[in-house]
Amino acid sequence: MDRFLVTEPSEMQERGWAELDFVLISGDAYVDHPSFAPAVIGRYLESKGYRVGIIAQPDWNDVSAFKKLGKPRLASLVTAGNLDSMLNKFTAAKKVRREDDYSPGGESGHRPDRATLVYANRMKEAFNDVPLIIGGIEASLRRFAHYDYWSDTVRRSILVDSKADVLVYGMGELQIAELADAFDKGQFKESLPFIRGICYMSKDIPMLEYVECPSFESVKADKMAFADAFRIQYDEQDPFYGQTVVQKHGDRYLIQNTPALPLTQEQMDSVYNLPYTRKWHPKYDDKGGVPALSEVQFSLVSHRGCFGSCSFCAITNHQGRIIQNRSHESLIDEAHTMINMDNFKGYIHDVGGPTANFRHLACDKQAVFGACKGRTCAAPEPCENLNTNHDDYIALLRKLRKLKGVKKVFVRSGLRYDYVLADNNKDFVRELCEFHVSGQLKVAPEHVSKRVTTMMGKAGKEEFLLFKSWFEEANQKLGKKQYLVPYFMSSHPGCSLEDAIELAEFLRDHHMYPEQVQDFIPTPGSLSTCMYYTGINPLDGKPVYVAKKGRDKAKQRALMQFKNVENYDLVKEALIEANRRDLIGFGPKCLIPPRSIGRNNERHSGQRSSGGRFNHKKKSNVKKRDGATGRKSNSSGQNTRTGAKRKSR
Repeated sequence: MDRFLVTEPSEMQERGWAELDFVLISGDAYVDHPSFAPAVIGRYLESKGYRVGIIAQPDWNDVSAFKKLGKPRLASLVTAGNLDSMLNKFTAAKKVRREDDYSPGGESGHRPDRATLVYANRMKEAFNDVPLIIGGIEASLRRFAHYDYWSDTVRRSILVDSKADVLVYGMGELQIAELADAFDKGQFKESLPFIRGICYMSKDIPMLEYVECPSFESVKADKMAFADAFRIQYDEQDPFYGQTVVQKHGDRYLIQNTPALPLTQEQMDSVYNLPYTRKWHPKYDDKGGVPALSEVQFSLVSHRGCFGSCSFCAITNHQGRIIQNRSHESLIDEAHTMINMDNFKGYIHDVGGPTANFRHLACDKQAVFGACKGRTCAAPEPCENLNTNHDDYIALLRKLRKLKGVKKVFVRSGLRYDYVLADNNKDFVRELCEFHVSGQLKVAPEHVSKRVTTMMGKAGKEEFLLFKSWFEEANQKLGKKQYLVPYFMSSHPGCSLEDAIELAEFLRDHHMYPEQVQDFIPTPGSLSTCMYYTGINPLDGKPVYVAKKGRDKAKQRALMQFKNVENYDLVKEALIEANRRDLIGFGPKCLIPPRSIGRNNERHSGQRSSGGRFNHKKKSNVKKRDGATGRKSNSSGQNTRTGAKRKSR
């Protein structure tokens, strides 16, 4: 019989428990699967002998909903869930999303805006004398004073506004176990300066080595101070050389202890081998369950961390640049668990992480010295010390696809094609295409302008086109019709109208016609968000152009869909503004005709509009990422393209 974590008082009685050690409040519906952070933290504490209960998506207007499981003996835990609650609710245009994949039946409206703050305040109201710990992606990436896109303001650390006792940043298992032991021994306050991966408030700075960044008051008043603060924080997010970072808020100091050490392979295995049911709680059956589970229920998280260092991604500030992987044995054991489930149909949907083919450390030096400060591993050019070998990953895939009961093993996490090119490994591409692509392979060039891809921390268009040729060559030899699905982004900091036109011309020349496109979303914690708010690259202090006005962003977005009739006026305005009238006309290189052609007025030199588009010959293989920048699906349960790919702890 499936045994979930406690969610009701009756379940406590069945287990003979008079009280819980921890009550965890979650903004997500309760899904007992290792891609869902509340389940991982709850199961990890349970494995250490603690009694844990979950209250998922409580009614935030009713304090009694937070008292349902009684007063916890040690502490209350609060998380907004796998996504920042504001990103979960609002689009790049600040419009309310119609669906919430982390709620029963995909219904929206089951969590408040700024859920961490609301839940924390309610728990303090319910049990003011119980220590309160906040964590998860929302708390982690808002731990310092930060820019909030949805209110267009600089906000204080979420720790200050929540009035919590501790903020856990990063993935959290080691920190929560240390905190639990400190609570249990009555040594909580004196332990705070010595627990890695946490933040707390203090009247005084502890007598340790530290670096102080500009205060909240300074960064709110001065964008250069904001950029300086971000650079200091960014430089210290390494567990080997990172120092304690201090930021003053009023008359108190926010203390960020050094990051938690990477999990060893044994620790990673233990986390993912906990007794998850891999199901949503049965109380959601009547609503059809929780949609977010469908993509990951039969997927395997092979590793954490990412050394790609994309500027718009917050993985560096959450999971870190150091890869932490699982053993083949652990992954095979988990695959056997999936095979034995009644609804398993023989397909493993994904084997990967934030980036599918980053299975090991970027280089041997990282194991001792950490990731290099001031340098990136992969882009715009790969480091000479980068270990690009794919043997371990392909060996893992081979083992999995040979398991009895497995029909197919797919790779659906984002693939870093520049890393494959650096390995000069056509054999990997051939084997990937033969066995592990389900008709389409996701890749993320994001843009083609060298200026923009450099600002993004991505490889250039030459690398994308070379990998595209490898992919097409492999499929031709295999006799398969498979396609690349490239993701492109508009309005990223540094992207001018001229850059957007360059991307439109690239799409025209390569017969790529996106059905949907994605604007950059400035989410807390990313380098790109700092550039968006300040207009400054904090790493070199140079100014950065940012398209902030709605009309400017709309023109960049429209250029990516220049064939759509409804975009005609915006595209024409953009081309005239950029002095590119040469792209208006009937020639083969023109993006639009001289006048708009509607569905009922199709006179265009032999071309006809179809479905609201100017005629084109090839169907698009460019699709929208899952929901928004920051919602790209992968097996890791991590939301790395927000700054944080889909679901992050």
